[in-house]
Amino acid sequence: MSKKRIGVIFGGKSGEHEVSLMSATSVIRAIDPEKFDVVMLGITRQGQWLLYEGPLEALIPGEWQAKAEEDLRRDPARFSLCILGNGANTLVNRIDFALPILHGPNGEDGTVQGLLELLDIPYGGCGVLGASTSMDKVTAKKVFAHEGIRQAPYIALNARDLKQGCDRILAQTEKELGYPVFVKPSNMGSSVGITKVSAPDQLAEALDTAARYDDRLLIEQGIRCRELEIAVLGNYELTLGSIGEILPAADYYDYKSKYFDAGSKICIPADIPPEKKEELQDMAARAYLALGCQGYARIDFMMDRDTAELYLNEINSIPGFTHASMFPLLCMDIGMTYPEIIERIVELGYERYHVKNNGKDRNPAR
Repeated sequence: MSKKRIGVIFGGKSGEHEVSLMSATSVIRAIDPEKFDVVMLGITRQGQWLLYEGPLEALIPGEWQAKAEEDLRRDPARFSLCILGNGANTLVNRIDFALPILHGPNGEDGTVQGLLELLDIPYGGCGVLGASTSMDKVTAKKVFAHEGIRQAPYIALNARDLKQGCDRILAQTEKELGYPVFVKPSNMGSSVGITKVSAPDQLAEALDTAARYDDRLLIEQGIRCRELEIAVLGNYELTLGSIGEILPAADYYDYKSKYFDAGSKICIPADIPPEKKEELQDMAARAYLALGCQGYARIDFMMDRDTAELYLNEINSIPGFTHASMFPLLCMDIGMTYPEIIERIVELGYERYHVKNNGKDRNPAR
């Protein structure tokens, strides 16, 4: 039986481009070469799709793009990714299965998933619905509220509201939330664009920062908390990984702390009472299914340091996969190896594909 060709998609038009390169490098190293052939598909910051056949070590420094562009100039028929058309160089004919390792907008938000659906290519991770709803914090919070899942109080607003001045927003924040608060763009990940605001005179600048990343904004009540995370694998029957705790070196776990600060630590498993572990697992499963998530995700929680109350923070439909990322470590803590995690994600992607097609593969070549 021939090996399946897995297209690992990395890069992307996002503020999390570098994180994607780091995650993809770890994923590719973990793919079992006895079972799968890897096809590396890079997306530049400008949105160009390129086939990359150079050394894996060039991904993180960002040298892959120059190499791929040089190959494309030398042999356009081989190295272009003509998505439309019937030639031998189309994406459909190059891969059997896609594994998007894209973080943030234009990748984690259902856009690439929608493209793969149109191309009839099975893929790993959440589908269009789960990816888009989990990416948009405001939409996700509305669903969680409907499901009765506890979350921190918040105010949702639009960037155009800022043109009318911040007086009304300041008054509403003071009345409904108090300080500190966290100001976030609705559609970003890896804590990009998030600012902790401790006083009213800091709010306007924080809103302007968030508005650089998205038109939809969120002001969320700050909670003196422990930051907890859980891994989830599955489509219809869920496997829950261990619960881990983030011990940030900074005031909170921001973008720098997540990927570049060696002072931040993680604790697996988290030291929490058994009844809180069960409560968190129940909330995670309910939230995962409520958003229509499939494949895998990492779900983040806050535990109030004073009351031990649990609050759902957010769902990450394509969590970080670097060597120090929480998701693979939480799965490995329940006995899975890194290659087994990837293989399970592939299995779940094919499972969803066949269920959607009523058990029939519309492309028999796969």
